Amino acid sequence: MTRRVYHPELNSGSKKTRREQILARGEMSSRGEKIRRIKIRAQQSRRVAKTAPLQFLFIAMKKDYYETLGVSKTASNDEIKKTFRRLAMKYHPDRNPNDKSAEETFKQVKEAYEVLSDPKKRSVYDQFGHAGVSNQFGDFQSGSFNFRDIFEDLGDIFGDIFSGGRHTTNYGHPGSDLRYVLTITLEEAATGVTKQIKVHTLRTCQSCHGTGAKAGTQPVTCPECEGIGQIRLQQGFFTVQQTCPACRGVGKIIKDPCPECRGQGRTKQSKKLSIKVPGGVDNGDRIRLAGEGEAGVHRGPTGDLYVEINVEPHSIFKRHGNDLYCEVPITFTMAALGGEVTIPTLTDSIKLKIPPETQSGKIFKLPHQGIKSVRSYTQGDILCRVVVETPSKLNQKQKQLLKQFDTLINEDKINHQPLLHTWVKTIKKFLKARKNETVSDD
Repeated sequence: MTRRVYHPELNSGSKKTRREQILARGEMSSRGEKIRRIKIRAQQSRRVAKTAPLQFLFIAMKKDYYETLGVSKTASNDEIKKTFRRLAMKYHPDRNPNDKSAEETFKQVKEAYEVLSDPKKRSVYDQFGHAGVSNQFGDFQSGSFNFRDIFEDLGDIFGDIFSGGRHTTNYGHPGSDLRYVLTITLEEAATGVTKQIKVHTLRTCQSCHGTGAKAGTQPVTCPECEGIGQIRLQQGFFTVQQTCPACRGVGKIIKDPCPECRGQGRTKQSKKLSIKVPGGVDNGDRIRLAGEGEAGVHRGPTGDLYVEINVEPHSIFKRHGNDLYCEVPITFTMAALGGEVTIPTLTDSIKLKIPPETQSGKIFKLPHQGIKSVRSYTQGDILCRVVVETPSKLNQKQKQLLKQFDTLINEDKINHQPLLHTWVKTIKKFLKARKNETVSDD
C-alpha cells in the first residue's frame, strides 16, 4: 500500500524535474524523523511524570527502618544484629507456611537490616531517609548481604537457608556412635541385671581439652577461606566452589599442634561403664547411653553408645515373645496311668500333673510363669509339650512282659487303642476303593 504524503511542491500542478522531486522527498523525510523523535520524547516525559509521583509516594509510605526492627536510632550494631536474628527466626516463611503477612514482615525486616547493618548505608539513611538508599538498595538479593554471619552461631537450619548457597563448615565435628554387644543369660533377661563393661574409644585430649592446639595456644581462622572451609574460583561466567586446600574444609588452622593428640583433639582411652539392663529385654534390643560414644573432633558433640542385647541359648526353654516353650519327656507308664513331673521356672520350680491316658504331643500351660514384657505389665506363660518316650535297651524279661501286655491290649483295640483302630480301618477302606478303581479300568 502506497502512503500518500502531502507536500506543497510535490502536489502542486507545476511540473518538477526528477532531481527536484528527490530533493523534496529527502527534506520531508528528515522533517518527519525529527517530528517522530519529538513525539517519543514527549511520551517518555509523560510516562516519567506519571510514575515519578508513585515512586516518591512509595518511598514516603515506607515504615522507618528503626521502627521495623524495634530499635532506637542510637542502637549498636550488636543490638541490631541480635534483634534482626530474633525477628527473622520468628517471621521466616519456613516457620510460617502459607502466611503472607509473616512473609511480608520478613521481607521488611530483611530490608531494614541490610541498610542499618551497613555503616555507610546507615549514615546515608540517617541523613536522607528512604530516598537516600532507594537507588543503591535495589532488590532483596544484594550481593553485600550475608545472612550466614547472623546465623552461623545457631548451628541450625537457618545457617544453610541464609548462606546464599555458600557452604559453611564448623570447626568441630560430632563423634561417631558406638555399638557394644552385651551377652546375658535368659534368667538375666527376664529379671534384669546390672553389668559392668569396658569400652575402648576416642576421648577428649586432656592436654589440649579437644582444641588440637598446644596448651596456651588456640587454632586460628584460615586466611584463605576466612573460616568458611570453601573457596570460590571464577571461571568466566561460572563460579566453582571447592574445599579450601589450606584448611581442608575445616575453616581453622592449627599452627602449633598438641603433642599428646597430634592436633586431633582426641586420644584412645578405655572407660568402665555400668549398664542397667531392665527385665524383659530380648535379642536385638538396644540400650542407648547418650554421650558415651566417641568424642567429637575439636570439641564437637560426643556420639552415643548403643548396647545391643544378645541372650544366650537356654538349655531347657525356648523363647517366643514373652512365652517360654519346653519339651517334657514322660514314660509310657506315666502317660497311661498319670502322674506328676517337676517343671523348672526361671526363678523356682512347679509340679505339673499329668492326667491318665495322656497322648504324646499334648501341651500343658503354666499361666503367668513366662517373661514379663519390658514395655507393659503383661507376663507370658510356660508351655510344656509332653513327649512319651519309647523304652530302649530292653532285656528278655522286659520284652516278654511287653508282648504279654500287647496281647491283652489287642483283645479290645477299640477301647484301648482307639486311634490305631481308626487309622487301620481308614487304610483298609482306602486300599479297597483303589482296588475297585483298578478293576473297573480293566
